[in-house]
Amino acid sequence: MTNQTAQLTVDGHTYELPIVESTAGEKAIDIRNLLHETGYITLDSGYMNTGSCESGITYLDGQNGILRYRGYDIADLAENCVFIEVAYLLLTGELPNEKELNKFREDMIRYALIHEDMIHFFDHFPPNASPMSILSTMVGSLHDFYPEMDLDEDPYGGITTATARLLSKIRTIAAFSYKKSIGHPLVYPRADLNYCSNFLNMMFERPNIPYTIEPLMTAALNKLLILHADHEQNCSTSTVRLVGSSGVKLYPSISAGVGALWGPLHGGANAAVIRMLETIYADEMNFDKYIQMAKDPNNPYRLTGFGHRVYKTYDPRAKIIKEVTHEILETMNIEDPLLDIAQELEYRVGKDDYFVSRNLYPNVDFYSGIVYRAMGIPTNMFTVMFALGRLPGWISHWQEMHMDKENNRIGRPRQIYQGVVKRPFVPMEERR
Repeated sequence: MTNQTAQLTVDGHTYELPIVESTAGEKAIDIRNLLHETGYITLDSGYMNTGSCESGITYLDGQNGILRYRGYDIADLAENCVFIEVAYLLLTGELPNEKELNKFREDMIRYALIHEDMIHFFDHFPPNASPMSILSTMVGSLHDFYPEMDLDEDPYGGITTATARLLSKIRTIAAFSYKKSIGHPLVYPRADLNYCSNFLNMMFERPNIPYTIEPLMTAALNKLLILHADHEQNCSTSTVRLVGSSGVKLYPSISAGVGALWGPLHGGANAAVIRMLETIYADEMNFDKYIQMAKDPNNPYRLTGFGHRVYKTYDPRAKIIKEVTHEILETMNIEDPLLDIAQELEYRVGKDDYFVSRNLYPNVDFYSGIVYRAMGIPTNMFTVMFALGRLPGWISHWQEMHMDKENNRIGRPRQIYQGVVKRPFVPMEERR
């Protein structure tokens, strides 16, 4: 809180509203007592200008393309860390030393298996069930199979049994859901493999056909998960906080976050990019047609993967993923015509004043789907991959919310009612 205030004049009365300043210099008008003092509320559809909390996890500067976890630049973390290091950072506030990282690795191995009774759940989903539906259901069920959240002395502090268990088991659940969807036998986690290699092996190992784990693929997956690990108060993270504010435990809160991420406007965007690129490819690469459609104010068509609610410049995550895409395809000698289409589309959009003036640059979803395709991950698993990466952020925000005893109130947005105010009741026999 600063000594500065903002003045609001309503109905001839002037009110002093406190101004809160972040450690990065951002300023916000504190309206927590607005209704009590003035009788008014604010209206902000989509919460475009509303801060729902104070957080020390992720700093995002959309004007300058800056993204930092706990103060560390995203490019430095993606280049120098593995995913579980970044998960540890988000959960505890500090990067682990060698001893702490080894202990965390041991936790990932210790908790990798899921309860055998849970496997029966997979058998009863229909063959065409969405992997996200399966993931949400299975994560929610963890509360009943592993009720340690009710036993932990401090369930809100850093690395706990519950958080380590969830981080490890979610990749097993994700891989099992994929195997069930294609009718293949399950592949159990191995104690000799690291976090990302273990996931790839569970996804692609088949009977009598050993899966070769390429170090480049493991490194790329580490980077992709790191880039998705947190992104401030997005839709799914806000959902985890809102659901958790009711007092519900960690696993149901994360299950709700998975449901929010499932939407095509959030976690499903990279799959939509692939569909867009495939459409352009099938239409003999008629770029001008689709660019003109996107520019037509009377046409609802949009170029997916361009622009972002927060970033007004090139998404810093997209730059890193673009480099990863080139490295994998060139080193592994993989030819994907969609990469050529993506690059040409980016080039043309980048030269068009319509898109440049609207700050419509590639976002994190534009190239990530191409990398997942190169790994062999099917399109219907893309959002699951997003969930795997975002999990440490969700957990960190859930813990941070509960540790803030002073401001942790149950979420309860208000509304401006625009319906009929009052009408007389009409008995059934008089209704025509």
